Amino acid sequence: MTPDYPALRDLVLVGGGHAHALMLRMWGMDPLPGTRLTLVTPDPVTAYTGMLPGLIAGHYRREELMIDLVRLARFAGARLILDRATAIDRAARLVHLAGRAPLAYDLAAIDIGITSDLPDLPGAEHAVAAKPMDRYAAAWDAFLARGLAFPRVTILGAGLGGVELALATAHRLRTLGATPQITLIDREAALLPGLGAAARRALAGRLAAAGIALRGGTEVARIEPSAVVTASGETIGSDFTLTVTGARPQGWLAATGLASESGFLVTDAMLRTSDPLILATGDCASIAGAKRAKAGVFAVRAAPVLFANLRAILSGGPLRPFRPQNDYLKLIALGGKAAVADKWGLAASGKRLWTLKDRIDRRFMDRVSDLRPMRRPAAPPVATLGLAEHLSRRPLCGGCGAKLGPGTLDGALAGLPQPERSDVLSGAGDDAAVLAAAAGVQVITTDHLRAFSHDARLMSRLAALHALGDVWAMGAAPQVALAQVTLPPLGAELQSRMLAEIIEEAAATFRAAGADVVGGHSTAGAELTIGFTVTGTAPRIVAKAGARPGDALILTKALGSGTILAAEMAMARLPGLLLGEVWAACVAGMSRPQGSAAAILAPLAHAMTDVTGFGLAGHLLEMMTVSGTGAVLRLAEVPLLQGALELAQAGYGSSLQPANLAAVSWRMTAPEDPRVGLLSDPQTCGGLLAAVPDESAGSLVAALRAAGHPAVIIGTVIDGPTHLTVATV
Repeated sequence: MTPDYPALRDLVLVGGGHAHALMLRMWGMDPLPGTRLTLVTPDPVTAYTGMLPGLIAGHYRREELMIDLVRLARFAGARLILDRATAIDRAARLVHLAGRAPLAYDLAAIDIGITSDLPDLPGAEHAVAAKPMDRYAAAWDAFLARGLAFPRVTILGAGLGGVELALATAHRLRTLGATPQITLIDREAALLPGLGAAARRALAGRLAAAGIALRGGTEVARIEPSAVVTASGETIGSDFTLTVTGARPQGWLAATGLASESGFLVTDAMLRTSDPLILATGDCASIAGAKRAKAGVFAVRAAPVLFANLRAILSGGPLRPFRPQNDYLKLIALGGKAAVADKWGLAASGKRLWTLKDRIDRRFMDRVSDLRPMRRPAAPPVATLGLAEHLSRRPLCGGCGAKLGPGTLDGALAGLPQPERSDVLSGAGDDAAVLAAAAGVQVITTDHLRAFSHDARLMSRLAALHALGDVWAMGAAPQVALAQVTLPPLGAELQSRMLAEIIEEAAATFRAAGADVVGGHSTAGAELTIGFTVTGTAPRIVAKAGARPGDALILTKALGSGTILAAEMAMARLPGLLLGEVWAACVAGMSRPQGSAAAILAPLAHAMTDVTGFGLAGHLLEMMTVSGTGAVLRLAEVPLLQGALELAQAGYGSSLQPANLAAVSWRMTAPEDPRVGLLSDPQTCGGLLAAVPDESAGSLVAALRAAGHPAVIIGTVIDGPTHLTVATV
């Protein structure tokens, strides 16, 4: 997480379109020193639209056409913000977002594509739009699962996209043994006027051969649950209605005041909008005097120009123009593995053209997917003994995975003298120190996180929740917090921006938990680190000691965050797994506060702790040690985050996990099972682990789930020496 140079200016990419995806790759290979790059996108992955018909036809798996923006952002060293832009304040140079405070920029680029809204028709909710792809693909899979023998499909919009999807639909349904009735409707009478006559004839022939009814010059009046009704009153039965309407701009662009045409941004040849500090490309923009069809090929070819010009503006260099070609090779999928080609009015078709299209599409996906992490430093020829071995270990993780191992910490704490003050009721060993107060007790704890993301606002929220976990685990109500912040190398303006983001987010997070941030300390250093000292109050505490034989063990969050964060740092790529989706789901889980869970558990819990750096096994054994009991853990009941097991089996894991496992292995009996290693996975903002009366466990879990916590009963406290038995059933 350590930059080589201080960041002086903010470059913000709004949207994760194809041009921005390629630009991220280029930036990662040749970053501009002194610039902080940020990507704002609502989704961690985005579809490469050229392969969508192949997905519907059954030729591709979903992961084969998804661009992983999380991996690309990591490769580029970019700050990633998963949110949707809603406006741009050009005077203040702020990008407004749907779910968080506005984001400052010095230079911005927009590549947000076109809207995916359904057409403005009565009953539009009974249809599905072709974009976003995931919603369409899910609806399509659900439709296929119905197994209709004579399915009726109606597609609104007979442009290239509609024609391709109609042919793909016919192919897939016939492959499954169905006899489909497919209707393709468009208000325009002529089929695909932008194509040459030969290509139009070829496609018309293919549609007819596939039994697809083409209804040109037809207006649709409304959509019903099982039918489409035309303006003339005709009812067309439809079990699945798809809309593939023409390109429409996203509405918020008009409010920016930027020059536009029909809602689409207008740029000069250098891709600059009417505001020279905002560039635009992709389907959301057009070059003045060089209007072209909304096609991905132009975004792909504009990417090198966008990359060069953004660097030039930031560094004071010359700009270069983008000169899109007048025509381009259009390869139109025909459902089966064949395609029609069109260029300069000439047409050809056949299987070889599908092979060509497939090769082009896969080459693009390889460009945005084949990302290699930076090489780790190697020991010089002459170095201190042991240095090469040390450098070969897993890179230091962020979050709680950056903690020292439990053995190191225990050794240091062993020499700590016992408290002498009478108002100190407990010291090191519990989640928080306990002090006597006028009414009840006060707890105090401190925690910090080494950043695993360049998003300081996200790290502030997670660091706050992580520190609050110790207070909640004691059954206390948060009171006040002090911030400790180390900022990475930044110029004065970016330093102010980052610190403001950290404090704003911390104040909001603690205020939501019922506490106030009352001060703190900041310093400059090598990398971003955020910590908090937190106090809380309670009439009584719930300590780690107190677990009783027969108690049920409840866990409120799934495990695996350490493995997932480590895999994201390494830009892991596994068949059948989209790292961006896994990481986003993991971060969403970490961002879930545990205050309401603690309030439910504390009144009945005999013992409680939060699962953090030492993993579930380590923290459970801590509880068992001070309680003088053992425990049986039912491995099948331990919840795991999406993708955690697959990543662990592929060899990804936190740098702290081996030390955690070594610290517990001599007190743990466990089967040979890949899930066992995740019991020692360090958790950032992990869940609460509570020992509760067995007779109350079911009702507590029900209450926790009703409050939004995915709680489960994972085991039982037993008599005997402190030992953890991991059972497979």
